[in-house]
Amino acid sequence: MAGNKRLIFGFHAVNARLWQTPESIIELYVIEDKSDERTRQVIDKAQAENVKIIFVDQVRLNTLSKQARHQGVVGFIDASKNHVHLEDVLEHLNEPPLLLVLDGVTDPHNLGACLRVADAMGVHAVIVPKDKSAGLNATVSKVACGAAESIPFVTVTNLARTLRELKEEGIWVVGTDMQAEQNLYQFQSENMGIAWVMGSEGEGMRRLTKECCDVLVSIPMLGTVESLNVSVSAGMVLSETRRQRSFSNKE
Repeated sequence: MAGNKRLIFGFHAVNARLWQTPESIIELYVIEDKSDERTRQVIDKAQAENVKIIFVDQVRLNTLSKQARHQGVVGFIDASKNHVHLEDVLEHLNEPPLLLVLDGVTDPHNLGACLRVADAMGVHAVIVPKDKSAGLNATVSKVACGAAESIPFVTVTNLARTLRELKEEGIWVVGTDMQAEQNLYQFQSENMGIAWVMGSEGEGMRRLTKECCDVLVSIPMLGTVESLNVSVSAGMVLSETRRQRSFSNKE
């Protein structure tokens, strides 16, 4: 258990866990003598789910959360209950798959923001390599505002092999590259399963990852900045796919 124990904090992360997988919560620490509505809702839900609650003072919460902005609630979860297989995700879809693949995103704030965007755009799973990735932690959960607890998060040992397997399933693997001749608005993706591949803001995708893509597209840049944060780029490409699908469904 010790290796799978992970910290979460803040109302979004704790509530998402309470409502979706309360059995994964090992224990919940709540600040004592606080009676605002959000805190009461957390306590009521935790009690209803038989989650162990420990009331502590501010100093103890600050220590547990390593001085993070915990909002008065801190929890420890069994992270092994988060493990998801991509095959299970793809098996139960009622629309073409929409996946987000993150290659080399090592900043937990960027990963959290990407998860939040992915959740908002209805992404079916986020895929990351075991190495060269931030991985889920308390900071990711806090930034993701609950999305880290709701969206399937798939960690793979060999990203290139996983991309090839997606292609065998009929899913188009589409990478973003500033030098690509075809831009986002020229690429038609409404009727296909698609896995959008994003690299880190500084270095982009690794060479082998790029070689596994079916096609590369660029995001039109009309201003003076040369690049976008990876979560912003992810939001743009995912939104465009959802826009194209919505128009296709109306026809």
